[in-house]
Amino acid sequence: MNTPHVVVVMGVAGTGKTTIGPLLAARLGVPYAEGDDFHPQANIAKMSAGTPLTDEDRLPWLDAIGAWAHGRAGLGGVVSCSALKRSYRDRLRAAAPGVVFVHLTGDRALIEDRMSHRQGHFMPTALLDSQFATLQPLAADEAGIGVDVAGGPEEITERAADALRDLPEPVQ
Repeated sequence: MNTPHVVVVMGVAGTGKTTIGPLLAARLGVPYAEGDDFHPQANIAKMSAGTPLTDEDRLPWLDAIGAWAHGRAGLGGVVSCSALKRSYRDRLRAAAPGVVFVHLTGDRALIEDRMSHRQGHFMPTALLDSQFATLQPLAADEAGIGVDVAGGPEEITERAADALRDLPEPVQ
């Protein structure tokens, strides 16, 4: 890649966005931003209580991530964001047209097992079903790749970096 992409590491809760995102950013030599840090406090409170967010709840969060991605255009960066619906990804692309997505995918049982072992995260495993129900995988016309989360973090990161090399240069 001559011009670094701005990459959104997406997927349902528990796929490893917060683990793979920083590793991928380090591999690409660009900054990482944790998508959860862009949530307003009201969103965190809802999710902590086991209440799924509405599309309306997500708009300020998506706009903040989109603004960050826009600011990194031409410079590169990696940000984690579930980006489960096409409409969410469209909103991110409206703010940052060159953004590409790395969709972390995997077996539900594996993801639930990983979620049950993490500590200090506000997303309970009870919301995993709603995440899978909401998920709209990347469409053929969306810039991005799918990466299976089986294996260790370094292996997953390697697969993501390799697949990103095959993408066309980002649109500025």
